[in-house]
Amino acid sequence: MSDFLSYVLNGLAVGCGFALLASGLVTIHRVTGVVNFAQAMFAVVAGLTAGSALGAGLPHGAAELAGVAIAVIAGLLTGLAAVGRRGTTPQSALIVTLGVGILAYAVEIAIWGDQPRSFAGLPGSLEVGGVAIQWQYLLVIGVAAAVFAALALFFARTDRGKALTACASDPYGARLVGIDVLRMSLIAFALGGGLGGIAGVLVTPLQPISFDSDVALIVNGFAAAIMGGLNRPGPALAGGLLLGVAEALVAGYGNAAHQTEIALVLMLAIMIWRAVRTPVVQEETV
Repeated sequence: MSDFLSYVLNGLAVGCGFALLASGLVTIHRVTGVVNFAQAMFAVVAGLTAGSALGAGLPHGAAELAGVAIAVIAGLLTGLAAVGRRGTTPQSALIVTLGVGILAYAVEIAIWGDQPRSFAGLPGSLEVGGVAIQWQYLLVIGVAAAVFAALALFFARTDRGKALTACASDPYGARLVGIDVLRMSLIAFALGGGLGGIAGVLVTPLQPISFDSDVALIVNGFAAAIMGGLNRPGPALAGGLLLGVAEALVAGYGNAAHQTEIALVLMLAIMIWRAVRTPVVQEETV
């Protein structure tokens, strides 16, 4: 029983990281209509930057903030490349984000090399019912809960959040009332970079990352995001937690090599289920 609880808590912590990645995908897609395939790159860059900053002598907190700041800048630059030119279609922007993600491989290898890296998180653990819970797990879960609550308030209560939502609902109407859709799109990419960066600095102490870690991260993040149709952060959170716990149980009781397959199977199942439930609209012939 103690092993089961340990696996579940580990899965919840990792699942929160998936959910934060998914929330970045959702934020960008709901504003721009673009599926950002470079989203996981933000997490990798933030985690590697935080590790380097700690190695250079920066204290915890400052190093993680530096990693998130670099991820925000990376998000803004990705947005400029993908949607910085007016009239760019979401399909074209998607290809650009894929190219940015591939380019990031070369940059990451040149700066950090090709070996996995990690850094120590919060030390110590809390014992509950005979189960030792690492403080890092609780930190990840607590920060993820606070971020999702802040996102909900941001989109529902602030003028900037409402402007972002308006761009997603009706870009043409948003332009008519004076909202700069391009500027809102770049803000969405920067926000997506920040969310990915938070995921990266929180999860890196739990799972070492390298330049190619973004493959598994984007698969899991996308699988979680499509729980809400790439438009709702709440179901993305549920999807991330479900994935994290499922993968932790598979790794604990089975073979860790099959963790990514869990995400792929879940993604395909949800997409097939949505396709079956979506009514087919037939055009009437006159």
